Amino acid sequence: MTRIVLKVGGAVAGEAATLTLALAQQHEVCVVHGAGPQISAELERAGLEVRFVDGRRVTSAAALTVVRDSFAAVNAEVCAAIGPRAVPLFGDEIGLAAVRIPELGHVGSPLPSSPAPIEDALAAGFIPVVAPLGVGPLNVNADEAAAALAVGLGADKLLFVTDVPGLLLGGAVASTIRVSEAERLLSAGLLGGGIVPKLQAAVVATRGGVAATIGATAVVA
Repeated sequence: MTRIVLKVGGAVAGEAATLTLALAQQHEVCVVHGAGPQISAELERAGLEVRFVDGRRVTSAAALTVVRDSFAAVNAEVCAAIGPRAVPLFGDEIGLAAVRIPELGHVGSPLPSSPAPIEDALAAGFIPVVAPLGVGPLNVNADEAAAALAVGLGADKLLFVTDVPGLLLGGAVASTIRVSEAERLLSAGLLGGGIVPKLQAAVVATRGGVAATIGATAVVA
């Protein structure tokens, strides 16, 4: 059976349940969700700094508590929307490996892995819903976590469900982009905003043998 990792942005988490259930009729589906808007709002409410470096959120010990609480809220929302097949999982509790990036605080760069609770849930016909925390715990960018899990789990596809239509090039959504061109654009700093970590993650997945799509844009080898 085809295995799909579905990365769902925090802004569209609740809306992604319909797609998840449709895909799960014929495929094994693992959902990885973000909580970007929710985390930023809660950090501001708590009077804590909101700062990013290359798409990764700088995370102090105090901020990590907010991050976890926000992930828990979004995870519960996604699981409730999917229904009884959903299995809530936190990456740091199931063995999502990550290398700490000290200059960013409690932040990690995830390594390809296939945590047993995810494999067990998929084998039993359930839909694992994963909050992107690494062992530590460490805050992990959800796009990166999705790519690492897609490679580790040997997924056939990685789909990014987001509030943008895809990669905009020349004012239009690109239907495809080659990894080499994506790497050129990224290294030259010609892209900005949330598309950067998504495209970086899609490149990692594609290099790892997983077909990756950001909205309507396929990243191909």
